[in-house]
Amino acid sequence: MRELCRPLLVFLLAVAATVALCPAYAASSTQVRAVRMSTSDQHTRAVFDLSGPVDYKLFQLKNPDRVVLDFSRAHLAKGFQSPDGGGLLKDVRTGKHGRHGVRVVLDMKAGVRPKSFLLDPSGGNGYRLVLDMYPSSDAGRAIVRRTAPVSQRKVLVAIDPGHGGKDSGAHGPGGLEEKTVTLAIAKRLAALVDKQPGMQAILTRDDDTYIPLERRFEIARQHKADLFVSIHANSCPNHCSARGASVWVLSTHGKESEAGKWLARSENASDLVGGVSLDNRSHTLAAVLLDLSQGASMQASKQVGHDVLGALKGIIPLYKPRVQHANFVVLRSPDVPSILVETAFISNRHDERLLRSPRYRQKMARAILKGVEHYFTTTPPQGTWFAAQWAKKHGVKIASTEAASSSSGVASADSGVQDLHKVSNGETLSGIAHQYGVSMDAIKNANNMDSNMVRAGSMLAIPTG
Repeated sequence: MRELCRPLLVFLLAVAATVALCPAYAASSTQVRAVRMSTSDQHTRAVFDLSGPVDYKLFQLKNPDRVVLDFSRAHLAKGFQSPDGGGLLKDVRTGKHGRHGVRVVLDMKAGVRPKSFLLDPSGGNGYRLVLDMYPSSDAGRAIVRRTAPVSQRKVLVAIDPGHGGKDSGAHGPGGLEEKTVTLAIAKRLAALVDKQPGMQAILTRDDDTYIPLERRFEIARQHKADLFVSIHANSCPNHCSARGASVWVLSTHGKESEAGKWLARSENASDLVGGVSLDNRSHTLAAVLLDLSQGASMQASKQVGHDVLGALKGIIPLYKPRVQHANFVVLRSPDVPSILVETAFISNRHDERLLRSPRYRQKMARAILKGVEHYFTTTPPQGTWFAAQWAKKHGVKIASTEAASSSSGVASADSGVQDLHKVSNGETLSGIAHQYGVSMDAIKNANNMDSNMVRAGSMLAIPTG
């Protein structure tokens, strides 16, 4: 009798376990409550209102053109209604996907480029999935977004005169101090920058003051600078014969040349003059360098360094014909492109005479300006005067970030979001905020973030302001 009852008992226990699991599944299933549509001149937007976070898969099908959303562990709310077509959208169809999922098929009038992102609850709204569909014909067209008033903001160049105060830097054979040369050239460069349309300069120091190295790039970050330029005069032991100018960017691999290693040691030792040891910050700095290894600021630094180096060729022989790499502390800003310009070898008697000359100092400042201006002309930051000039030259319409409304007068769904941004390796929240011309707090509020940390690969909703 016991042998006959055992299979029945096992069956009943399995049924009981299945029944017990049903409420747990129901509780974890996300409800797709509604979908709202809006259209503008540039795209069609669908916003799905959800009861909670959800995993989904987005893909496209051709002949006919369709955009498909598969929601995992989700169900349609009672009374859910598919919206009517409009804009690029022809129709919306829904159905089950697998045992516990929902499939939404959007039939399109033509091929599109879909972009999607999830929004956490904020501003009285719950969880939302935003799906933007752009005409595929726009794939190769550049769009410069307006992130400033029509007057367009100026690019901000942070200019750092190396050394200063009790840190005199290197000395020439005739007694010229590096800190004097760097301040003179930096002031001339700042004056030239301020005279250029669409440009503005800030100096990390404007007198004979000592400033710790890390504080220098922090000044640039606090002002949301578009570029950081540190001015120095090179030197070598025992007044060697080396001469000429060079441009340096940060090395993150520890494989710089011997000259680069020596330069990094001599420049970084400045912080020891101020009684600040870098030893207890090695982990933090290592983290910053790791963050920089594939960051966009590294590529931008190399580009502007190349442009400045090219401009220097005409006024003095180059110490090195290519942009060099070294582990300079002042170049460690994770979100501001940064270069260090060695204007000449102060340890060389001929170069020291040049560095004393007001004419040479002015020529050096003009050359650096020429390279910087070329960089901003070819790579204009969004929302700047340079971006507006680039758009005008290339016949590109500057798109407004203000929410567009449909022809029927219905406001755009979730019009407070201007764009989405996929975080790349090396990017920071402050850099992303600066790129779009919005505050860090605005991005954090739009994405329900409680810290300034961003994860590579994650998507951020960019608010309109």
